[in-house]
Amino acid sequence: MNVTSRVARTVIIALLTLLCITLTPVRGQDAAAGGQKYTMAEYNAYKAADAEKNPAAQLKLLDDFVAKYPNSALLNYVYPMYYRNYGTQRNFQKVIEYADKYIALGDAQTNANDRNQAYYLRAIAYINLSNTDPAVAKSAYTAAMDGAKLVETLPKPEGFDDAKFADEKKKELIIFDSTAGNAATVEKDYPSAIAAYKAVLAITPDEFITNYTIGKVYMSMTPPALADAQWYFARAASSKTANEAQSKQVKAYLRKVIANYQGGTVCDVLTDAELNELLQLASTTPDRPASYKLYSSADLTAAQKDMTIASVVVDLKAGGDKAKLTWTASCGLEFPDVPGKIIEVTPGADSTQLKVAFVTSDAEFETATTPNMDVKVVGQPEAAKLEKDNPVHFTGTLMSYDPDPAFMLHWDKAKVNDEDLPKEKGAPKKPAVKKPVAKKPSS
Repeated sequence: MNVTSRVARTVIIALLTLLCITLTPVRGQDAAAGGQKYTMAEYNAYKAADAEKNPAAQLKLLDDFVAKYPNSALLNYVYPMYYRNYGTQRNFQKVIEYADKYIALGDAQTNANDRNQAYYLRAIAYINLSNTDPAVAKSAYTAAMDGAKLVETLPKPEGFDDAKFADEKKKELIIFDSTAGNAATVEKDYPSAIAAYKAVLAITPDEFITNYTIGKVYMSMTPPALADAQWYFARAASSKTANEAQSKQVKAYLRKVIANYQGGTVCDVLTDAELNELLQLASTTPDRPASYKLYSSADLTAAQKDMTIASVVVDLKAGGDKAKLTWTASCGLEFPDVPGKIIEVTPGADSTQLKVAFVTSDAEFETATTPNMDVKVVGQPEAAKLEKDNPVHFTGTLMSYDPDPAFMLHWDKAKVNDEDLPKEKGAPKKPAVKKPVAKKPSS
C-alpha cells in the first residue's frame, strides 16, 4: 500500500499534458550554456514532431530526430516530448527511461524547475509501474530522494503566493518521499523505507495509508519489530482520514497481532483493554514513546514461571509496572485449590455466585469480613448450599480484577473442591413394621 497509489494513476496524464506548454525553444537561440547551436534543419525537425498530435506518428518523428541528431542541443526539449507521449499511452517504463535521459543532461542543459518536473513524473510513473525488480527500485529510490532535495531548493516564482507555493512543495515532497519508501521496501532496505515514510508523516501525520504501511514495513523486518508495528497500525486505525470500514479492518488485524505477540492469549478482556489503550495513546503522537510497551510472550512466560495465586494478589495490590506485568501474565489462567472464606452465597439458575475473602492463614480466616473474590461456580448445583463463614477451596479461571481501593478478583468456570461441598444427609430410616402376632383360634 502506498500513499501515492490513490492519486498517481489519475494525475499523470494531466501533468504530462501540462508540461507541453513549459518547454519550447526559441528559433536561432543557443540551447546550451557552452554555446552549442542547433541548425534550422534540427529546429524544423523538432517543430514537426512537436506539432504532430498522433502519438504513434510523433514517436516516429522523435525516433528519426534522435537517430539523425544524437547529440543535438535540442534534446532537452525532445526528451520531455518522449515522456509526455509515453505517459498518455501509460507506458510508464518509457516515461522513466526518458525522464532519466532528461535528468542525465545535467545542470548545464536543464534548469531546476524542469528537472523537478522530470523527477516528479518519474516518481509517479514508478508507482504506476508496480515493478518489483530491486534494481529498478534502487534507481527509483535514488531519483525520488534527489527530487525531494531539489524541491527544497526551488525558488518561489515571482508573484506566486507564499502559502500556495509552500503547499505545492509539500504535495511534491509527499510524492517523492512515499515513492522512496515504496522503492526501499522493494529493495528490503527497511530502515530507509521507514525514514522515507516518516518524512511523509512529518507533513501529514494523520495519513491513514502511510501509518499502516509503516506498520507493515516493521512487520517485514527480521525479526519483526512488533512493538513499533503495533504502534503504527494503531495510528492507522485511529486516523481521522480512515473510513469506518478501514478502521474496523485494521483494528481487527491489530487485535490478532497483539494476541499473537503475547502467545495467543485467551483473555479477551485483557486484549481489548490493551488494544483500547494502544489506540488512545497512538492517536496522540507519530512516534512510540520509549516508556510504552506491550509484554511479549517471552516476558509473560518468565513471569508465570514461579507464579501462585498468593503472589498474584500481592503483585496486583502493589500496582505499577509489576501489577501490569503480573496481570498480563495471569489473566485467563486457571488456578487450582484457591483458598478462601465464604462471605456471601447467591444461587442462580445455571450457576452459583460466591463472594469470598482470599485467606492464607488461620489468623486471616478469623478476621476476614470483606470479600475480595467474586467466584462464578458452574456445573455444581450443590454449591448453592454452601454457607457463610465456611472455608472453601476452588479451581477457577481468573478473568478480570478491580484494583484498589475496591480490590476484587473475578473468577469464572469455577469448581469447588469436593471436600468443601455440603454432604447430602442420608434419608431417615423408616421404622420397622411389626407384624401382628397371630392368635391361635379359640377352641
